[in-house]
Amino acid sequence: MIFAAILAGGSGVRMGACGKPKQFLTLGGKPVIAHTVERFCESPDFEKILVLCPHDWTEHTKDIMSKHIKDSRVRVIRGGGSRNGTLLAAVEHIESNYNVTPDDIILTHDAVRPFVTRRIIDDNIKYTLKYGACDTAIPATDTIVESGDGMLIDNIPERSRMYHGQTPQSFNIKELARTVRSLTPEEEALLTDACKIYTIKGLPVYIVRGEETNIKITFPSDLKVAEALLNERDC
Repeated sequence: MIFAAILAGGSGVRMGACGKPKQFLTLGGKPVIAHTVERFCESPDFEKILVLCPHDWTEHTKDIMSKHIKDSRVRVIRGGGSRNGTLLAAVEHIESNYNVTPDDIILTHDAVRPFVTRRIIDDNIKYTLKYGACDTAIPATDTIVESGDGMLIDNIPERSRMYHGQTPQSFNIKELARTVRSLTPEEEALLTDACKIYTIKGLPVYIVRGEETNIKITFPSDLKVAEALLNERDC
């Protein structure tokens, strides 16, 4: 079985005082999260498409899915208190409700990346079935500067080795569950995304080529870019 988990557990504080998490802001006449879920509904490969949301926004998310998404595979469930907690909530829901086999996989995706393509989704499925874990990324075009204190440059890595991470990030479900549950508190404190769980444990993660348009809506200016991309796609 193949599952999708749309991670919408964040509060979107970097978007500013907009009154709601960024995944619920309007893009092209409907919430950002509805656009994102639609991309996954286009694939017939998923057993279920899980939408994980903040506790206080569960009913609101269900209302959005009922209004905009006509796909019986979609399930809205509560996320955790952190990104890793939300990821684990998805895994535990699958373990509790389905007979998970060693071949089953999960694609995890940011709710605020509404321009993920079918090609990216298909490649994530193919790579995860073959290798067990993959991350979506694009080569860095700007020089990456490393600084520990935000004032002085510590290092400038070789740009040809640098990539910008996107999502989906995809995993064999049983291996992901084992790896997440093996983390020490110190390891958990270092984590910024799911793939770092694997790198900490020395497990391989393969790269799927992303797209420049697979943007993450984080700041108000990103929403303006997203509107332009949506208008261009609909032309």
